[in-house]
Amino acid sequence: MLKEYKTIKEIAGPLIFVEKTEPVGYGELVKITLPDGSMKRGQVLDTSRDVVVVQVFEGTGGIDRQSSVKFLGETLKMPVSKDMLGRILSGAGDPLDGGPPIIPEDRLDIIGAAINPYARDNPQEFIQTGISTIDGMNTLVRGQKLPIFSGAGLPHNDIALQIARQAKVLGSGDVFAVVFAAMGITSEEAQYFMRDFERTGALKRAVVFLNLADDPAIERLITPRLALTTAEYLAFTQDMHVLVILTDITNYCEALRQIGAAREEVPARRGYPGYMYTDLASMYERAGRIKNKKGSITQVPILSMPGDDITHPIPDLTGYITEGQIVASRELHRAGIYPPVAVGRSLSRLMGQGIGAGHTRDDHRALSDQLYAAYAEGRDLRGLVAIVGKEALSSRDRKFLDFADAFEDRFVRQRHDEDRTIEQTLDLGWDLLASLPEDTLTKIDRKLIDKYHPAHKKK
Repeated sequence: MLKEYKTIKEIAGPLIFVEKTEPVGYGELVKITLPDGSMKRGQVLDTSRDVVVVQVFEGTGGIDRQSSVKFLGETLKMPVSKDMLGRILSGAGDPLDGGPPIIPEDRLDIIGAAINPYARDNPQEFIQTGISTIDGMNTLVRGQKLPIFSGAGLPHNDIALQIARQAKVLGSGDVFAVVFAAMGITSEEAQYFMRDFERTGALKRAVVFLNLADDPAIERLITPRLALTTAEYLAFTQDMHVLVILTDITNYCEALRQIGAAREEVPARRGYPGYMYTDLASMYERAGRIKNKKGSITQVPILSMPGDDITHPIPDLTGYITEGQIVASRELHRAGIYPPVAVGRSLSRLMGQGIGAGHTRDDHRALSDQLYAAYAEGRDLRGLVAIVGKEALSSRDRKFLDFADAFEDRFVRQRHDEDRTIEQTLDLGWDLLASLPEDTLTKIDRKLIDKYHPAHKKK
């Protein structure tokens, strides 16, 4: 028989503090009955000998000292099923699409666990997103966690949707599913996401979780864990390859800061909790491949950097945990270029494991290095032109300056629905390099130039 307690001693923000007389476990579910008979759900956030801290999912409005609290003796679990594909759910896991509740094949604890390093398998299979700046120069591989660093007003959500629609594992007949979790978004954004998924048919292979800006902050902390638990079930029980897109991690961290303030914790950098690194790692490290398991989880977290500051605690800590980053450029966005990926500031640390002969093509690494070098030189020359004028440049420098413009206009710029194959991306890179003198292509072996350079292929 579960006991009810009417020992609420304090209410602070989304938290209630309950004096207790029996042991209570961390993460345990709580049922709160208000004086008017209505019910609210909560979860144990902290426990000590004298006081239990409960975070209330629906907010603490209406709760007073007369409300009763019942500890249910179990943790929050996600009902999972293969039939979840094609469903749109709330940030708490309830259906938003008018469909029936999910009939679970299993109920899994949402806390989950980071994958044991010993059990991890190396990420190495190439994932084709159809976006040249990612596929060609910051390659995503199966089992990787590769975040997108963006800024307010930049089209990171459009990039996320394009990746969700177009991502595919080449040379494999395996099912590729998408788990899309949006946190702290507006109703307008939610409608946009739902329309896009339904219009393009991507919803058939996706599970969508939507936490709105006016939903309780506590729910924002649960949403990504529900999504990751669903992804783990699809990947490691149903043997699927799953792409998890989490947007916006900044909203998640703001909720974390709000909870920390309500608990009167000593803040760390910029008011965020000192354990934010650990908290983010507990989510990011749930991506990967496991030995002797067919499925995999690849993560693309998206975060908007406050003030476009890449040294802000959220992108800073994320960069330590993840395997690179895709950085969105405000400069390219202002120039009307989509997707505005700043290739010079972006990095995929696992790119080398997913490209080359047997994965993409034997010229991939060398071509990418040469494109980086030529584009960087062209961008540097733009600064010089602003001082001395284009007429003062040598003919060689003018070619690199023109290359940088052509690179942004042809390689970086794509339509929202343009799905380029890796061969198209690499061939486009060679077409751009053909405008430069061959003796400047110092990053590419002579054999590859003879094999792929347009001037030689025509002979």
